[in-house]
Amino acid sequence: MKLKTALMGAVATAVLAPVMAYAGAHEGERGRDGEVKIIYWQAPSILNPFLSGGTKDIEAASLVIEPLARYDSSGALTPWLVDEVPTVANGGVSEDLTSITWKIAEGLEWSDGTAFTSRDVQFTYEYCTHPESGCAQATKFGGVTSVETPDDLTVVVNFEGPTPFPYGPFVGGESPILQAAQFADCMGAKAPECTDENFGPIGTGPFVVTEFRTNDVIQMVANENYRDANKPAFASVTFKGGGDATAAGRAVMETGEFDYAWNLQLAPDVIASMQEGGLGTPVAGFGPLMERIMLNQTNPDASLPDDQRSVVRPHPFLGDPAVYKAMSMAIDRPLLVEVGYGQAGKVTCNWIPAPAAVNSDTFTCDMQDIAGANAMLDAAGYMDTDGDGVREANGVPMAILYQTSTNAVRQDFQALIKEWWSEIGIDAELRNIDASVFFGGDPGSPDTFQKFYADVEMYANTFNGTDPQAYLGNGLCDNAPSPATQWQGENISRFCDAEYDALYAQLTTTADADERASISRQLNDIMVEQGGMIPLVHRGRLSAHATSLGGIDLNVWDSELWNIADWYRTGDNR
Repeated sequence: MKLKTALMGAVATAVLAPVMAYAGAHEGERGRDGEVKIIYWQAPSILNPFLSGGTKDIEAASLVIEPLARYDSSGALTPWLVDEVPTVANGGVSEDLTSITWKIAEGLEWSDGTAFTSRDVQFTYEYCTHPESGCAQATKFGGVTSVETPDDLTVVVNFEGPTPFPYGPFVGGESPILQAAQFADCMGAKAPECTDENFGPIGTGPFVVTEFRTNDVIQMVANENYRDANKPAFASVTFKGGGDATAAGRAVMETGEFDYAWNLQLAPDVIASMQEGGLGTPVAGFGPLMERIMLNQTNPDASLPDDQRSVVRPHPFLGDPAVYKAMSMAIDRPLLVEVGYGQAGKVTCNWIPAPAAVNSDTFTCDMQDIAGANAMLDAAGYMDTDGDGVREANGVPMAILYQTSTNAVRQDFQALIKEWWSEIGIDAELRNIDASVFFGGDPGSPDTFQKFYADVEMYANTFNGTDPQAYLGNGLCDNAPSPATQWQGENISRFCDAEYDALYAQLTTTADADERASISRQLNDIMVEQGGMIPLVHRGRLSAHATSLGGIDLNVWDSELWNIADWYRTGDNR
């Protein structure tokens, strides 16, 4: 009974606000407000979240394909393609917590006019769990043994044991539903070859893709079969990708060329200056988004064959605690926050900085300690024997390739961190890659963050909702990208720790909220203590929208574009 009671309590705290709650602000005919123009300077490269872990791709796809439920702007679990979220209390979750039953809302149609059914949901599970798929969202289906379809509107997800948090599959922008008919011939190894399907998925969302130019522009029109006849207010979407954050911010707040700009990684004074243009407003909120340096646990040596680079263990020296702890100690995080994010950033030592219940207090990292870092490396035997300023590890210079995506803030961070690491005898070669490529997930590209053909790489990541279980699954040994998975997988650092895997298994069967939070903090601590990553900054989401755009409800727990069906034109300043 403890498991059941805990599950009922956890879900009961979420206000299950129906999507229609946002309808009152603006009413009228579908398409009444013409065009809305969105700019993501990290250009989407695919519209299939199962083949990409990049936020830009997941969010762009959310305009077209949708999950059964998602998280609203408060983090509450919210029904989307169903009438209510299943719980033990309403009979949707079994008493023994081994299954969850979803009841699909009646009358839903795909954008091609065909019926949305339980078979589409079942197919999505089969698609992602195919052993040759290399599914980027595989942890969403951890512990699932089968998905059954008793009728066209009923989906039963069965788990291998009691699952206190059964809201991984088909929940949030990272786990939407694919149309079975469209993707039938795209299973397994064929998945990345289905260009038409991956660039133009048929969906239930408010918009339909009419043109997709990779890493450039996506054109969409209103879905004539969308479930609300009065939505969306906009007849079309121009979704522009590429450029940089500065140009994106100016395009909304100074020139008015665009209506919404995402992920404005810009210094606070730059944002303030842009806002003086009067055409746009910045919006921000703190969720679990965290800027980090990932430490490659494998060897990325370019002399190795492609099927062995970033696969063969171990890394020549990054696995030594003395090395990665010294690298962390050398970083001045308060300065990074000041120069990069201002009030939109906070120092963090944790992989999971939010919600507060799972934010560990084990580590402190708000003081730079160059002297302590040098002493640690000295004690570990890493010396500069030839006087060139670079220490050696087993006679090999401690020189690393440090890569990240291209933007002004990250390049500033790189320059600062390179200097600090040079003060402790570690040389860093800096490399930046266009974000559309870096986060693109192309298995043929050597420059993706998943391939990780570098020693360290820096980026930010987050997760849907307020429960980090699926996200913590990214640290499991078997989730590492490799040639066998077409370089898909969520364990980017190739971290592998038996204690971590065992503790994660415990999390999946623990119901008590306090115990779940405790285990989550312990998993966080193992990842940091064992050198999977170096946390840097707890980042706020910072975007901007035109003053003429209404209905914006910034969501840091799901897709930022989650309620685009409710956006409308106010007429201000246009």
